Amino acid sequence: MISMKCFPLVLLNTFSVATTLVVSTGACAQSSAPAAPVQLPPASTTAFRPPSVPLVTHDPYFSIWSAGDKLTDTDTRHWTGKPHTLSALIRVDGETLRLMGSQPSAVAALPQTRLQVLPTRTVYEFANKKIAVTMTFTTPALPEDLPVLSRPVTYITYAARSLDGATHTVQVYTDAGSELAVNVPSQAVVWNRVPTPGLTTLRIGSQEQPVLAKRGDDLRIDWGYLYLSVPTNKATQAAFAPRATAQEAWMRTGTLLLTDDSQQPRPPSEGQPVAAVGLDLGKVGAKSTSRFLMLGYDDVQSLTFMEQPLQAYWRKNGMTMTRLLPVANKEYGSLQTRCAAFDAELMTDLRRVGGEKYAQIAALAYRQSLAANKIVFDENGAPLMFSKENFSNGCMGTVDLIYPAAPQLLLLSPTMTKASIAPILAYAGSSRWKFPFAPHDIGTYPRGDGQVYGGGERTEDNQMPVEETGNILILLAAVAKHDGNARFCDPYWPTIRKWAAYLEAKGFDPESQLSTDDFAGHLAHNVNLSAKAIEALGSYAALCQMRGEKAESTRVRKVAQTMATRWETEARDGDHYRLAFDKADTWSQKYNLAWDRILDLNLFPASVMQTETAFYKKNMNRYGLPLDNRETYTKLDWTVWTATLSGSRADFETITAPVYDFLNATEDRNPMT
Repeated sequence: MISMKCFPLVLLNTFSVATTLVVSTGACAQSSAPAAPVQLPPASTTAFRPPSVPLVTHDPYFSIWSAGDKLTDTDTRHWTGKPHTLSALIRVDGETLRLMGSQPSAVAALPQTRLQVLPTRTVYEFANKKIAVTMTFTTPALPEDLPVLSRPVTYITYAARSLDGATHTVQVYTDAGSELAVNVPSQAVVWNRVPTPGLTTLRIGSQEQPVLAKRGDDLRIDWGYLYLSVPTNKATQAAFAPRATAQEAWMRTGTLLLTDDSQQPRPPSEGQPVAAVGLDLGKVGAKSTSRFLMLGYDDVQSLTFMEQPLQAYWRKNGMTMTRLLPVANKEYGSLQTRCAAFDAELMTDLRRVGGEKYAQIAALAYRQSLAANKIVFDENGAPLMFSKENFSNGCMGTVDLIYPAAPQLLLLSPTMTKASIAPILAYAGSSRWKFPFAPHDIGTYPRGDGQVYGGGERTEDNQMPVEETGNILILLAAVAKHDGNARFCDPYWPTIRKWAAYLEAKGFDPESQLSTDDFAGHLAHNVNLSAKAIEALGSYAALCQMRGEKAESTRVRKVAQTMATRWETEARDGDHYRLAFDKADTWSQKYNLAWDRILDLNLFPASVMQTETAFYKKNMNRYGLPLDNRETYTKLDWTVWTATLSGSRADFETITAPVYDFLNATEDRNPMT
């Protein structure tokens, strides 16, 4: 069982920092070595249809999804919706069937019988009267092992067994499209074979290699190199060819072309050049036989922070992709075992505290949340983690995206929490940041060269002063609670003290400003934002206590308690609490109050949370609880936080069940919003 000592798993918010899009709560929103045996947790009792299924999920650029009910319904794509095509075919006794992708459309699909999305694995099962096939995508996102988690390598495993008592000859074809290495398909690519011990490895990259030249939203990477690698044996086949040519040759003969396509450079839009491999499973009987391949991406330079280019964390100590792939090959079996054990343990805990539907929501979100980030290392070798604010404005290291991701990170890898916060603290403590409150971001991904949101470094216009300052102070207290000390704060204490003073002066009754829900516009006297400031001051008092500043801790704790008492009186509106102090007959989700219990601050009486929860249950729509009374839209992360307020399992399931229903029903086939 994963330790719940500091952070109740019922609060685990695995919803992606990859988007700030909202969803309607009223109706379906219209808005993406031999193989180890596959081990699965107990089968779900509920059929779950994810809006988009994670296949290869590593960072904001190397992120491939399937948006169909079945893996053969559509072509795979990048999370932005642009084609990032992987295809797979299987030959059973010379008959070809599709396993992945919609092409070639004339080839029938092997019927899909089951899909299971787990924290580190996505498992598809297929079968006809002859044969059963399991196709597993494993991304070893093991939170206790940053070197492995940061590796940009996903394993694809094929396992087959006979169902009719006969022995069958089985071969599998897989290809990866060259558009995975460019932003748009008109950019020219080049390819070559790369010597790697024990492996046959194909590599594709853009001809131009414009490293870190583009920043912003709706972009795919166009520098670095895509790798398709497979253990070498006498039956290993690999080739570069146009997709249609490679598939046709393999379907006809069971073998790939003997010579690689030499017409390079050329863009993916001209003939769809792919890297293709063939795997021979040999004679397959009742006992499962399996083979695997590896898909990787080396971005060489990942991002910049304060004008300095930084490399991915896995590249520490001189590691390169040609060195990494043999290591990943050697560790295949052990990583499959570790991932299976982690998935089983986490799924058991998720079901125990939140029920089956919550477990499936969290499993779907697990890799997506991590893949919205990139882990790099600084000049001292320490990890730094930067998020990308996807399909919003491309901001990098956004504080109010770190905030909703924090419960997952705090529970499973506090090191990643620190790695996310440290760049913000360093930037805010520099001479470039001149304001008494915390910044919103540190740049536009992948260039973290200074805040771009609102007034940037120039003015206070359209900033989120109470929002971001409160977020950081709360998260610092959460880190300290986990560590049992506040030493992480020591280098940044003057900045932290300044921020606490700002909230003491400005936090209780916020002026007109934006919050994390900035799509809703500016709002003055925001009651939920006030609650955040109060919790943040309580957090600061706890930090002072840990640091031995007892007098300051007592003073600030009293200030926070007085504010909370005043909040309860001034925000009360009959059977609930208001959206804004000056607006009667309004309401909003008070998700910021979740920290009162997590951090043992106990600034607000339990009756506040119980009152709010009772009101929420009376105002539910078919697909969820609206964010506030102004619109019917909501946000999934805050809904899950809000569901925890009363501490009641029944209340939690009542509020989160519509989230499951939305994901299961939405016609918008994007990754979870």
